Amino acid sequence: MHRLPKLAALAVALALPLAACGDNATSDSASGGSTVKVGLITKFPVDFYDTMVDAVKQYDAAHADVEVVYGQGKSGTDDEGEIGIIENMITQGVKAIAITPTSPNVQGALDKAVKAGIKVVLIDNDIPGWSGKSSVVATDNLAGGKLAGQWLAKQLPAGASVAILQGRLGNPSLDDRVKGFKEALGGAAKIVAEPATDCDETKGLNAAQDILTANPGVSAIYGACGPPITGALQAVKASGKKPVVVGFDASPGELKSIAAGDQAASVAQFPAKMGSLGIETAVKAARGETVSAAVDTGTEMVTKDNVAKFS
Repeated sequence: MHRLPKLAALAVALALPLAACGDNATSDSASGGSTVKVGLITKFPVDFYDTMVDAVKQYDAAHADVEVVYGQGKSGTDDEGEIGIIENMITQGVKAIAITPTSPNVQGALDKAVKAGIKVVLIDNDIPGWSGKSSVVATDNLAGGKLAGQWLAKQLPAGASVAILQGRLGNPSLDDRVKGFKEALGGAAKIVAEPATDCDETKGLNAAQDILTANPGVSAIYGACGPPITGALQAVKASGKKPVVVGFDASPGELKSIAAGDQAASVAQFPAKMGSLGIETAVKAARGETVSAAVDTGTEMVTKDNVAKFS
């Protein structure tokens, strides 16, 4: 099922004021109880976040006493889009917001939400040092980066070289994936390039083309997120070179490439788990229940040997 039009419609709906706001935090449910309204904001329309949204919709459908409103940005760097959605959700009277923040730049808008009595749960990405969050539900990205570095170090010959496709510079989660990778890789290979890609497929393609031109003998390419790796694989195929390609996300496209033997491995995250645990934590926080400050949703290395269980 193609989900993007539905998400777009939901995002547009956020821009429309609700009639008869009053106390919008709760409303009567069919059973006569109260319904807690919470918001989910995801970065942009890709499979990873679509999977997360689907999990939240399943949670929403199974809980008559919960109403979830949705919003989504246009890209991994769409700070302004997320800020606008946050402000709309404040107006709509949500009791909690679960958000995959594009960057710490959205903190100001989230501060407004907290000041309005709204609980904030961060999903997928943390905003380090920000005291306004109730919980962070995410992959341990540093550990995931180390997992990739340890795995790749075992695959490389002496004198190997590696290029890194970074995500968005300054994004704590994406930076941790690179930091952990470097720590675990150690002296197993020389790093020859580290361009930023903003987690964009086209930027990943262009960066990989530049890398392969400047370093035709590069042994491996590691990507901090899925879309740039999809672009890099196109560049690798066109070049005729055979570097070991390792990604992070294990997106559906990556899984197909791993199964086909074009990509060596990827660090799997669990977006459905992030979505369901993230919204559950937001609902609990909205109801005044105690929630964990950090919820680790786990990582696992995907290779051709185990890709079938992820597909």
